[in-house]
Amino acid sequence: MYEIEKNFDLRSGDKDRLLIGATLIGKKSFTDTYYDYGDLRLTRRDYWLRTRNGKFELKVPINKDSIHDRLTDQYKEIENEEEVAKCLNIKIETNLAVALVKADVRPFATVTTKRESYKKNSFRLDFDDMDFGFTTLEVELMVNSPAEISQAETRIIEFAKENGISATLGHGKVIEYLFRYRPEHYQDLIDSGVVKKQKLSY
Repeated sequence: MYEIEKNFDLRSGDKDRLLIGATLIGKKSFTDTYYDYGDLRLTRRDYWLRTRNGKFELKVPINKDSIHDRLTDQYKEIENEEEVAKCLNIKIETNLAVALVKADVRPFATVTTKRESYKKNSFRLDFDDMDFGFTTLEVELMVNSPAEISQAETRIIEFAKENGISATLGHGKVIEYLFRYRPEHYQDLIDSGVVKKQKLSY
């Protein structure tokens, strides 16, 4: 499965309007810790290595070759530790946590999120409230193959337009964290094209 997602800024009244006809999936809280090398070689390539409640995950961009033109974020999620290590070209002798320390891969951000998830038609809507005073909406579609990605991207943008969501694309939580607390890292991601300021054409 491939995850196609986009974060949006919410204005007053947006959530109440979006929840009309939506079905609650669940509510949960989780803590993410993000990791990178000192030279930021992972995040500069839009690779996001994290632990979520202690379990390692790696989000690898599907559309990394079109990073400057994309409107949505498209990732494949890898959760098996051996596959994560292979992707990072790291050898595991005991476990991934030990291997990362030996490779000098260190945490750079820890964020706790309270999430409300809803289903609306085929879209998943995640309303996230972070422990550093930031809230965001993530609209997500899951697809089975790369051939479906372009259509999914168009559907997310059309969903936002039809539901009156702000045409200003929002930050995800870790990007906002870097913007607030690690501005040099944030600027590096702008310079590498991972983060860009943009507005949708509606």
